[in-house]
Amino acid sequence: MKVGLSGIITPAEWSYEETLQNAKDAGYEALEVCFRDDRDTAFDSLTDDRIADMVKMAEDMEIELCAAVGSGEPRPNIMTCDEARRKESIEEIKRILEVVKKLGIDTWLLVPGRVNEECHYDDAYYNARESLLDLAPFATETGVKIGVEYVWNRFLLSPMEFSRFLGEIGSPFVGLYFDTGNMVIQSYPEQWVKIVGNGIVKVHVKDFQRDGYEWKPLLEGDVDFPAVMRELRNIGYDDALISEVSPRLESLEATAEKIRQIIEM
Repeated sequence: MKVGLSGIITPAEWSYEETLQNAKDAGYEALEVCFRDDRDTAFDSLTDDRIADMVKMAEDMEIELCAAVGSGEPRPNIMTCDEARRKESIEEIKRILEVVKKLGIDTWLLVPGRVNEECHYDDAYYNARESLLDLAPFATETGVKIGVEYVWNRFLLSPMEFSRFLGEIGSPFVGLYFDTGNMVIQSYPEQWVKIVGNGIVKVHVKDFQRDGYEWKPLLEGDVDFPAVMRELRNIGYDDALISEVSPRLESLEATAEKIRQIIEM
């Protein structure tokens, strides 16, 4: 496994090149590229020449581009009951997957939307499933997996339900982007790994403490990392463990060292 860093939590003022250099200096081996309008990796700015430059910079610094996250604005929403917006989102996701492929990255993180008062759970479930059934052949063609993340959006609340959802789509190119910290409030992360199994396509690592309801530095919250690692090894996961620990909680260097400790568990 590799020690990874997500661009989600790096300072917006860092350029892409600075992010790569700072990641390398802090002991990371892989980077999750973040497409955000407040950065020089804004999705709409990614011309073919810019993509080629990004790939070369990563190669020169020996940093693997292991995943991608983000989009232009507004973000895609495949759960919405607005059919026109849903269709627009599907086409937008296809454009994103094409860019991710050019970057040589194999997985893009998708937050599918949010259950709300206007779009009820059953409708949101149907909309998301049908959208991903539509997208799965395109993802297969590009070779880029869509990693659906559980992010406190009131959707797919248990590993049993998530596993059923993935089974109904039936594609190895649509899976779970597993985050160790997001499951702690209502369940146990290691059980998600055991139940969803090979449906996991990437892993974010962060830690959460139930008592006090707060994010914590790695190994200081309620995530049972030895149990998580045991289950990850049982399913044969050997990809990056990607930090989503804010540097406001702990330095990038300290988090990288803790990920190395977790990898050894």
